[in-house]
Amino acid sequence: MTVIFLGLGSNTERELRLVAGLDALAGFLHDLRCSPVFESRPVGIRSGNFYNLVVSARTDLSLAELDRRLKFIEADNGRYAPERKGLPLDIDVLLYGDLAGSFDGLELPRAEILRNAFVLWPLALLAPEALHPLAGKPFAELWREVRIDQQLWPVPFTWRGAELTPAALIQTNPAPL
Repeated sequence: MTVIFLGLGSNTERELRLVAGLDALAGFLHDLRCSPVFESRPVGIRSGNFYNLVVSARTDLSLAELDRRLKFIEADNGRYAPERKGLPLDIDVLLYGDLAGSFDGLELPRAEILRNAFVLWPLALLAPEALHPLAGKPFAELWREVRIDQQLWPVPFTWRGAELTPAALIQTNPAPL
């Protein structure tokens, strides 16, 4: 079994789409764990705010098969619909074991880990001691060291009866006015 990390994001029907994505992932991944959920301003596009989180899991699927299944989940949630508005659901493979390089068109580890706060902060909370395969440092240390000019804040989010975002995290990192 390979340990994987996936980044999920949505700016359209955010809660509905993230729940649908998590439910679909839980159907074929093992030991699924979720980070807190964050709201963030869009980066690189003009749109409404996003909800983002990172999940870890174990899988026996090849990288190519995992990516294929993720594309189906995205499609089921309107990602590729011609009339879509916004980004209903985006699921990216961030890490697949300790693979580093280009694999079937996927660059691993995904560069967004070190460029986007909405990826690195949830990853640092979910797996603080896990090492970035290229940087060789734990994600918590990378988060402490990085300076990324992006606005994001934790938001309440419930999945299958569990609060994914601790109230203390929300209280210490309130939404901007």
